[in-house]
Amino acid sequence: MNKAVWAQTTNVGMGTEMTHRVFGKHTQEALRAVNGEAIRLESILSHFKPESEISRINRSAGINCEELSLDTYELLSCAAEFASFSHGSFDVTVGPLVNLWDYKNSSEIPEEASIRQILPLVNYVDLILDPSKKSAGLKQSGQSIDLGGIGKGFASDKFLELFRDYGITSAFTNIGGNVAALGTKPDGSPWRVGIRHPRQSNRLLGAVLVADKAVVTSGDYQRYFVDRKGKRHHHILNPNTGYPAESGLISVTLVADSATVADALSTIIFVAGMEKGLELLKGYPGTEVILVDSDLVVYATKGLKNCFHIDVGVRVNFIA
Repeated sequence: MNKAVWAQTTNVGMGTEMTHRVFGKHTQEALRAVNGEAIRLESILSHFKPESEISRINRSAGINCEELSLDTYELLSCAAEFASFSHGSFDVTVGPLVNLWDYKNSSEIPEEASIRQILPLVNYVDLILDPSKKSAGLKQSGQSIDLGGIGKGFASDKFLELFRDYGITSAFTNIGGNVAALGTKPDGSPWRVGIRHPRQSNRLLGAVLVADKAVVTSGDYQRYFVDRKGKRHHHILNPNTGYPAESGLISVTLVADSATVADALSTIIFVAGMEKGLELLKGYPGTEVILVDSDLVVYATKGLKNCFHIDVGVRVNFIA
């Protein structure tokens, strides 16, 4: 493949910056298609858009179910499976809690009484899915869906599918730090994806070398506020407690074949903690993880031993 035949776009969508780089003969057409797909997916999946399918479900909570496109139904079905698999560590009905904490505008924690009042609305078993009608609904009024823990991964997988449709065999997409790579670089070498240091800005823990993999990180440094007492409150909420997850982990990076899987599992393990998380990871053979605990000790599964290149001064404990 001619290295010179490549194209790249960077724009804002899904509430973050997205970059796509593709190599091949039909780069411009592929990028136009993917940029259009990003707009389409956001229009049906974003709860910030009043006419989206997710917003329709949220408005109909406790009233009726809504018929959906195949993509929305597929994503909600995946989300329900992850919720059941993780015993609620992952739960897309977390919407009321996300709204209550309001990380974009707030700098104080909600009242405990408000959290207790909201918590019964967060229950993944209340998501009603009808495979014959391709419809979904929520049992209780006031419930709402938030796809923050899985939506970007799902979009990444859809983008790579489109690239393949255009005959692209070498590409990557980066949605706000969620990276998905198609194939290798044109010269056959793997893609290099940096892993941010969770406490030192402009520094990396290292980089993973990947081909045909997604690399997704959930960290307490990505979105947070510091209250008047100086305590950090990050955005990854534990659906079982109503508060930011305190599992002893501050950064979880998943390396998987599917960006949807990587996105959901990074959230699940961050909430569940190292011991439970590693046990859950056994359900996804071939999936690897890099963990950083609150003491800044770095762990990585042994499958990454030959492809996780650590930065100077960083020590990694490789685990089974």
